[in-house]
Amino acid sequence: MPASLFTDKKEHGRMGGVRVVLVMNIGNTHIYFGIFAGEELAECWRLSTDEKKTEDDYGLQILPLVEKVTGAKPSEIEGAIVSSVVPPLLPVLEKMCTKYLKIKPFVIGPGVKTGLNIRYDNPREVGADRIVNAVAALEEYRAPVIVADFGTAATFCYIDGSNRYTGGVIAPGLSISAEALYNHGSKLPRVEVESKDRVIGKNTIDAIQSGLFFGYASQVDGIISRMKEEVKGNPFVLATGGDVLLVNEAARSIDKVDPHLTLKGLRYIYEKNKSEQ
Repeated sequence: MPASLFTDKKEHGRMGGVRVVLVMNIGNTHIYFGIFAGEELAECWRLSTDEKKTEDDYGLQILPLVEKVTGAKPSEIEGAIVSSVVPPLLPVLEKMCTKYLKIKPFVIGPGVKTGLNIRYDNPREVGADRIVNAVAALEEYRAPVIVADFGTAATFCYIDGSNRYTGGVIAPGLSISAEALYNHGSKLPRVEVESKDRVIGKNTIDAIQSGLFFGYASQVDGIISRMKEEVKGNPFVLATGGDVLLVNEAARSIDKVDPHLTLKGLRYIYEKNKSEQ
């Protein structure tokens, strides 16, 4: 981020005349948040998701970090938007914005305009993160597209050539798979999931890591292959999420990796709703 954006004349909600927005995605494992200065992502961070923390805990953790790294003071943040798959934490982050930023954040859910045409049996069942990712995919890439998000859960969403969100797949994430193996295999050790350069392991730890790394990549390729067969086409495959870089090392079906897709989607939805206020 150019230093001039943070050192020029600042106004309320702006840095150097550029709109400043806080975007936050509350996931099961991490809260992923960032600051946009105009269309540019100035900086982003991940914090561990903790339902025991209060709005004060998060306010005192997030805002000093934002100011230290980007120079953006609370008074220079124009607005905020939040998506969440952890219901108890949503009101906590809303209260943080109200108390420390003096703003009411937009929340991904009923009443917030996304512009997404959702063709799901019950549109309310579609997770906020899946909606946000789909919006960003349509804004920045092309349809038809499969959007894969590798976090606590792995989601695969299909948006057809008419920009309609038609459904997808939900599977256990890489970390859940590793923990399940440890918890249910009495003689198997807990291991860190890491990249491997060969499939055949020479010891128990190598064998487990290989099974997790290559097995998960094969699952990803298998799901995407079957989705393509079902839609009878060759959709673009876009991937994001906390484990995306690791998965992408072995998976063969991913066309593009965008680690910041969710944050970009939040900004697009913020701008859409701000312009219609």
